[in-house]
Amino acid sequence: MVPIELALVRATAWLMVGLLASVPLLFIDVGIDPMVGFMVHLGFLVAFVLGLAVVLLPYTGPDWFTGSGWSASRRLSGSGIGVVVLATGVVGLVTLASSAALRYDASIQFLQLLSALDIGWVVAAFVVGGRRLWSRTAAIASGATVGVVCVWSIWNYLSAVGFGPNGEWIVSGTDLMTRVLPYDMAAGAIAVALFLAGTRKAAQAIEQPNPQS
Repeated sequence: MVPIELALVRATAWLMVGLLASVPLLFIDVGIDPMVGFMVHLGFLVAFVLGLAVVLLPYTGPDWFTGSGWSASRRLSGSGIGVVVLATGVVGLVTLASSAALRYDASIQFLQLLSALDIGWVVAAFVVGGRRLWSRTAAIASGATVGVVCVWSIWNYLSAVGFGPNGEWIVSGTDLMTRVLPYDMAAGAIAVALFLAGTRKAAQAIEQPNPQS
């Protein structure tokens, strides 16, 4: 199989595991104040997407779209974006299943999905970019760090605003602007910069002519 097919197979396997792991959550009651359950759940989702992104790292080489005539830089961009999309899509589907199993209020299920997708792509981009710039260990560390910061920003918001009387999401534009969006925008900007810098470095290493002996 070609790398894109292998990446799809691995991502699908992780999706099946995530969906199966959601079944026992049917027996957990998060109550009308789901703060603890929500944050623990989000933490597991971030760990899940981090693990999946790391597993998919071997498929982020220049061997995607080999018949397209693209440069190494474009092929590396394609494989990196493909892995980020795969990891984010899988964690999104797992979030839908697990949030429904926990029987959150519909607004909280939506908030959890937004949070998981938003953090998921940033973590995956950090992992891909970090691996290309530095090493696998640095990629894991950088992905974990940005994931913790993003989860903290959600906690910071919810701890200030709380939940409605039936456990629903209370939307506070002011608190979102001060407690979530600055961290969200900074993490996204750094993720894009890290991905582009890593892709450029990897492409230069491939395109650099070998020295003549």
